[in-house]
Amino acid sequence: MKIRKLQLYSLNFREQLHFYRDTLGLKVKQNSEENFEVQIGYSLLEFQYKQDAKPYHIAFHIPDNQEEEALDWVKRRVPVLKNNNKEIIDFSAWNAKSLYFYDADENILEFISRGDFNKPQSALFSEESILGVAEIGIGTTQVREKFNFMNSHFGLEKYDGDFEKFCAIGDDEGLLITINRNKKDWFPTDDKAYAAEFRVEFRHQEKDHRLVFENDHLKRLSE
Repeated sequence: MKIRKLQLYSLNFREQLHFYRDTLGLKVKQNSEENFEVQIGYSLLEFQYKQDAKPYHIAFHIPDNQEEEALDWVKRRVPVLKNNNKEIIDFSAWNAKSLYFYDADENILEFISRGDFNKPQSALFSEESILGVAEIGIGTTQVREKFNFMNSHFGLEKYDGDFEKFCAIGDDEGLLITINRNKKDWFPTDDKAYAAEFRVEFRHQEKDHRLVFENDHLKRLSE
């Protein structure tokens, strides 16, 4: 599941533009009074202003074994979110290591480095090292329903978890991190999870797909 485009909503729209363009140094592809787009590796990330926008969990791929270099890069720009005083979290079952920080809307951003997934092109880490969107979080009350939808419509499988609190749907390339917002909060900060609306375009099994999440429901869009 390769996430090509992710459309999110922002309450602090101008602050978000400043964060992604100036703090992280990402290339702005489009900028208007109500939305902007930034290029992040192979993914396009779009923010649109919305007065009642809720926070998200978003993850980005970084090259294999560059979590230490990425940590230094992030710490020169923003504070890192810790878990049990750890700045880098080892997810051994996923063969991955992650670090976390907030953007201007206090969306939880994650850099995830997977072993044997994408070798670094340079020993140095920069904004150009970010490979693309890896995950988008879904706060819901019906985890099983979301899995059944993604499985029946797109053939996506359960990557990890269960249908009670947490289910990662997809594969190493891209995941929908689906949690029961009444029973689980977002790692690593325990921030409350919301049914935050988004649109996503992704490629899976050599086919392109479009999907919208709103009012705690998933809907497949015409392709």
